[in-house]
Amino acid sequence: MLLDTYQTIAHPSEGLYKDKGSRFISLAYPVNNEETIKVILAGIRKEHFSARHCCYAWSIGTDQARCRVNDDGEPSGTAGRPIFGQIQSSGLSNILLVVVRYFGGTLLGVSGLIQAYKHAANNAISNAEIVTQTVEHILEVLFDYLAMNRLMGLIKEERLEIIDTQSNLQCLIRLKVRSSKLETIKTKIEIIEGIHSCKIIPE
Repeated sequence: MLLDTYQTIAHPSEGLYKDKGSRFISLAYPVNNEETIKVILAGIRKEHFSARHCCYAWSIGTDQARCRVNDDGEPSGTAGRPIFGQIQSSGLSNILLVVVRYFGGTLLGVSGLIQAYKHAANNAISNAEIVTQTVEHILEVLFDYLAMNRLMGLIKEERLEIIDTQSNLQCLIRLKVRSSKLETIKTKIEIIEGIHSCKIIPE
């Protein structure tokens, strides 16, 4: 069965953890693509330019297939992986989780760092509103006016969301369809007489 729902956070959230003078500020953001992640990270680094480290982890997609961790100068495995571990244990995706460290002058050691980044990351998630989202695609259908009734009947039957319509010599309609039903709906549309094209387009 195709998975087309995932859990993420509704809005950005923050957390804070302190240990031996060091401050670990955690920042969580809902994201959909890597370009957005780059913009957010650049903004955080600019805002916290005097911080010693800006470590992060992110995950995109229903199966967490696209992900990345970054220790940003901390000992390998002590920051990015503990942050990502909190994303995994919370069952979240389409999320960027950043922990900014202001060094307090006392070394925490490997185990101390792992715990600090873990607790800071968990704090931001605990303060967030968790929501379930559906993965959807847009179908663009080009058709003759005579196909209108059958197409609208199918749209009503399948409870599809119309996001745009145009009527010229030929008619055009854009529909939002969830991933698990995409191929089935596309096939049903294509067999209607008077349909010229039915294609998936980027949002």
